Amino acid sequence: MNEDLIVSGRMNPLIDPHLGVWEWQIPSYLFLGGLAAGILFFAGLFAVWNKEEQYPTAVRKAPILVPFILVLGLLFLFLDLKHKLYFWRLYTTIKLESPMSWGAWTLMAITPLSIVWAGLHIREFFPNWDWKFQWVKDGVNWLNKYKKEMAWAMMTLALILGVYTGILFSAFNARPLWNTSILGPLFLISGLSTGAASIVLLSKVKAERHMFARIDLGLIAVELFLIIHMFMGFNAGTQTKINAADLFMGGDFTAAFWVLVVGMGLVIPAILEILEMRDKKVPYAAAPVLVLIGGLILRFILAHAGQMSHWVMN
Repeated sequence: MNEDLIVSGRMNPLIDPHLGVWEWQIPSYLFLGGLAAGILFFAGLFAVWNKEEQYPTAVRKAPILVPFILVLGLLFLFLDLKHKLYFWRLYTTIKLESPMSWGAWTLMAITPLSIVWAGLHIREFFPNWDWKFQWVKDGVNWLNKYKKEMAWAMMTLALILGVYTGILFSAFNARPLWNTSILGPLFLISGLSTGAASIVLLSKVKAERHMFARIDLGLIAVELFLIIHMFMGFNAGTQTKINAADLFMGGDFTAAFWVLVVGMGLVIPAILEILEMRDKKVPYAAAPVLVLIGGLILRFILAHAGQMSHWVMN
């Protein structure tokens, strides 16, 4: 008679912490949310500083795209939902301890605000725009009196939105790669960087491009610091944390992360921005396009790598 000694229950299905697979919808939504937050933050900031005429793309032109960016991101989020007909229940309660609740209410507030801000500057794209009805014109004139207050609200909501895109991951304690406080600041800085890059890409004013190239250069430096700090924290932690870091240190995501995100999305754009600010002949669109691509890839890699990490050791 053979006797089996059972020392583990790992062979049982679903014994490990289990999440439904997040595919392309969630990282795409997080990228668009961060991009919108970055654009709106700089629009509000330079409006508060009374720099609207000096930086027209940042304050008036780029924000016109934000409502479309937010709606597209919300569409991606809706496509990922398993119970699509019940999304409205998020708005029947407020839970301060829930990142989902913070995100839902922030999006509820910032989306109409971005539409109003875009409406106030619609003549930047359509010079002959006419609101037709006098009551609409009166409403627009009234709102213009409170642009600075709107700018403060927009900045505040943009910061919350940018941080939330990272906290959405870090709140999942079952995934050690996501279980770090660095993700909130990292995603915020990355969102601000993509926002600055989009302004560089859209602007036709050399002084404005150089200003936001300098801003983006500083944000890239902070982002690199946060990435290094994140991996230092992982490697100084438990074996499970070290295993999570190993996904990027010789594991499946090593080449993609260090080549596409760090190299192509951060280091090369920083070099190109330095060269452009020194009036070297480089395509001005190259750096911001690489920053945008790198920001998108960062979220895809962290989304998929996070789902591969787990607390139970093999």
